[in-house]
Amino acid sequence: MLYYFWAKILLGIPANIQLLYKPVQPSVRSSTEDVVYREYVPHAQLRNIIYCYWQLKTTQPLSNEFIYRVVADGCIDMYFEPGNPSENYVMGFSSKYTEFSLGNSFHYVGVRFLPTMFPQLFRINAAELSNRYEALNAVAPRLSRFIQENFHSQLSMSNIVRMLDNWFLQLSGTVNFNADNRLYEALDIILKNAGMIHLENDINTGISPRQLRRLFENYIGDTPKTFSKIVRFQQILRAKPSVQSLRRNKLFFDAGYHDQAHFIKEFKHLYGITPAKAFERE
Repeated sequence: MLYYFWAKILLGIPANIQLLYKPVQPSVRSSTEDVVYREYVPHAQLRNIIYCYWQLKTTQPLSNEFIYRVVADGCIDMYFEPGNPSENYVMGFSSKYTEFSLGNSFHYVGVRFLPTMFPQLFRINAAELSNRYEALNAVAPRLSRFIQENFHSQLSMSNIVRMLDNWFLQLSGTVNFNADNRLYEALDIILKNAGMIHLENDINTGISPRQLRRLFENYIGDTPKTFSKIVRFQQILRAKPSVQSLRRNKLFFDAGYHDQAHFIKEFKHLYGITPAKAFERE
């Protein structure tokens, strides 16, 4: 796997981060059975760029307004409503959880880009989008126009995926992916250590901590320290520990937290609720 990682870098193609990083967005709880969240795998040639396409929709109108919580995952997402395609947005790297009020009836489709990919595809500085969302037309006008002109509420999700695949395949063939190789070496270190990197000085890729921060801010949207925290948090989400195992196995120590209070505080900042509530069994 390491050989494949570096071969991709040496060829000037972005590293296949998906081999090392699989960001989690917790599914809608079963108690909200009228809301469905699903993820769809992109074309094989796009899997080093796009982590997934996703769909979030109601199956029937809800009795109350729905609040959707997005946890920090280190990615940039683009999203729109097929029934109202002129409204399309991009959400940048988030250093904390975000909540959206979606009303009582909705249907959203999105694209979750792997770290470093969106800024390279659309030649932007990722830091300019961090902790905010922006009209897609202001950031990627060609993509915004494609969505406005081609999507509508009658399309099936399989057709939506196929159309997005075709568009991104065409775009990616024209892009020169040329992020600094030292950035990908730093990402390799962070991901293989599950985010348990406490100081930027621990990431020795031949450049100064200041230069490394500049690369991360440009291509990721925040510092190596913040990205490492999110990777560590995501590792815990993927493990899906029970509340009992959290207490019994002292997972927070294994994940590099100083103590339980530190673990709970950081988890709540990134998820919006405590670990006990997040992992409670229904």
